[in-house]
Amino acid sequence: MSERKQLQTIESTPFQSPSQQNVQGWERIGSLAGGVVMVGKGLRRGGVFGLVQVALGGVALARGITGHSSAKSLLEKSRRDMHHVRTKIEQASAELRNLKATADAAGRRPKTTAEDTNLPGHQD
Repeated sequence: MSERKQLQTIESTPFQSPSQQNVQGWERIGSLAGGVVMVGKGLRRGGVFGLVQVALGGVALARGITGHSSAKSLLEKSRRDMHHVRTKIEQASAELRNLKATADAAGRRPKTTAEDTNLPGHQD
């Protein structure tokens, strides 16, 4: 009897970080098309400026092919970080409002005086 072993895919290794696609749809198609145009124009132009255009077109092509943009990842990470900071500030603000309300309520309570402590039923 023969047993078939099933192959298991390895999602990522310790030395690789899983690259998630963060460029989809029209944005990805636009990167591909723009990259092809820029590479073509850069090759026809030649010289230093043509080389720069080819390099930028290559970056756009790579972005369209892989569906991943490192620049977009950094922007998304900073947006998440800012949202996290904003949430913490809002929580601190709510706590401060609660403390103020508690302090105001404590300030409005009648204060006990020495005469109040001599009332019948009050024990020290």
